[in-house]
Amino acid sequence: MRSTEARPPAIREDLEGDGRRVALLVSRYNEGVCDLLLASAKDGLVAHGVSEDSIEVHRVPGAFELSTAASWAAESRAFDAVIGLGCVIKGETDHDVYINHAVAHGFTSVAARTGVPVILGVLTTNDLAQAEARANPEFGGGKGWECALAALEMMQLRDALAARREPDSPEPNSNTEGAGH
Repeated sequence: MRSTEARPPAIREDLEGDGRRVALLVSRYNEGVCDLLLASAKDGLVAHGVSEDSIEVHRVPGAFELSTAASWAAESRAFDAVIGLGCVIKGETDHDVYINHAVAHGFTSVAARTGVPVILGVLTTNDLAQAEARANPEFGGGKGWECALAALEMMQLRDALAARREPDSPEPNSNTEGAGH
């Protein structure tokens, strides 16, 4: 059973955000929950050294639009990581299944295509109470904070693996097959 006891968010000494640029893409749908996710994500990034000036927040209409915005942000090369925050609550139809699948697939595709860490911070819950509990750090949630730490960890891993690349090897995601190769 999940504890609802408040706990302070943990600072990870091994994660360093100094000099990192992060895009936070936030759904306006279920705005109260998304605002909690946003505040928690910003707190997590700043607590680990990311300057507030290096965090850009952009709102999108709903969770479905997060994948498109993530693609634009990652392809701009203006950010070291992209975090998408949203909330899809189950209703009477299966709309939540289709939206959640499309967003998850879209984020995975963008990250694989661009090499930029794209973190999925979309809550998928049965009701508003579950969403609020997962989004609000005061009630043991704080999924935004967790997304911030995931972004920092993935940026560090990408950098560590890139440093091991042989000097003459092609850049990741470059097409080495085709005409003239």
